[in-house]
Amino acid sequence: MQNTPRGLRLHIGIFGKRNVGKSSIINALTKQQISIVSEIAGTTTDPVEKAMELLPLGPVLFVDTAGIDDNGALGAQRVDKTLKIIDRIDLAIIVCDYRGWDDFEAKLVKEFDKRNVPFISVINKIDEKTISEEKSKCIKSPIYTSVKENKGIDELKQHIIKSAPEEFMQTPSIASDLIPAGEMAILVVPIDLEAPKGRLILPQVQTIRDLLDNDSMVMVVKERELRDAINRLKTPPALVITDSQAFLKVSADVPKNIKLTSFSILFARLKGNLSEFVKGTMAIENLKPGDKILVCESCTHHPIADDIGKVKIPRWLTQYVGGKLDFTHYAGHDFPENIKEYKLIIHCGACMTNRREILSRILKANEANVPITNYGLAIAYSLGIFERALEPFPAAKQVYEEEMIKR
Repeated sequence: MQNTPRGLRLHIGIFGKRNVGKSSIINALTKQQISIVSEIAGTTTDPVEKAMELLPLGPVLFVDTAGIDDNGALGAQRVDKTLKIIDRIDLAIIVCDYRGWDDFEAKLVKEFDKRNVPFISVINKIDEKTISEEKSKCIKSPIYTSVKENKGIDELKQHIIKSAPEEFMQTPSIASDLIPAGEMAILVVPIDLEAPKGRLILPQVQTIRDLLDNDSMVMVVKERELRDAINRLKTPPALVITDSQAFLKVSADVPKNIKLTSFSILFARLKGNLSEFVKGTMAIENLKPGDKILVCESCTHHPIADDIGKVKIPRWLTQYVGGKLDFTHYAGHDFPENIKEYKLIIHCGACMTNRREILSRILKANEANVPITNYGLAIAYSLGIFERALEPFPAAKQVYEEEMIKR
């Protein structure tokens, strides 16, 4: 469990004003000195993360944040970092003390409600001073805690377990729901310059484990061996899953009666909203030379000469549109404040971040009326194999067909 990637952990954020005891609570929950505790307001200046196991939820990631009432030039930067953390949070804990809630907490509640993120209200430091009944009225079902006297911490843990989104109470499926137990999937894994030496990349490893857990059979091949591998099988595979970069060759080698998709499209479903991404992909048809495109990657890596996000996708889209496009690239948790200038957002498979962050980005794109898609879908569309790549996903294919009728 300790090796579980952060992108698959339940992200629990602790928010509130300075000196209400956020860091003390996270230390009490984790039973470790994760965050520095001090009587001086504003001790926590940057988000502090701690991965741990919280049964029966499983792997979680606690995130301690700076006070939302911090002031001054540096304080404003700290508050900005705190607010950006909200995009990644699956479950929030809002902490106050005897002073109660005001506009700062109300702003947090508004942001959580906007993203449909559940939150838990905590009134801390009850050993020091009791909150008045009047001030506690506006706080929804609060939990009263005292870290010094170890009061309310176990109750808070139970509320975390009860409040966790249902998706974290079960193991998410990557591809196992598409392949019956006993059937075979062929995974096409190119070994190129971007493949890490001595190992497979994370989406490939996770997909293999997902299928094995379902008692499905898995064959792993490079793109050059795919056709021969299929010919050797007495029974055709239920599904072929390929790295999106090899889509064109793999599509040519896989018979039409065998379903085909890519790791990136599977992760579009796992980490985001496949139907929304399908709608966004259709906007490629409306692109014109000179349009601005935002390309986002959830991880930061040193790009190689033929990098998929910086070289291949721009090349394929430019060829499809028939003229030069203006590409902007963002990596990691960075995301531009103003996205209205872009005609399309293309996101990576998001294997290194969590689903909540991708859903937050989809929400921002929808609010700005900017279409959003992901690498695998954009590649399949620009190469003319979009409909085939959606074959394993009836609901997503129906969205595509409905969008085609509108045209």
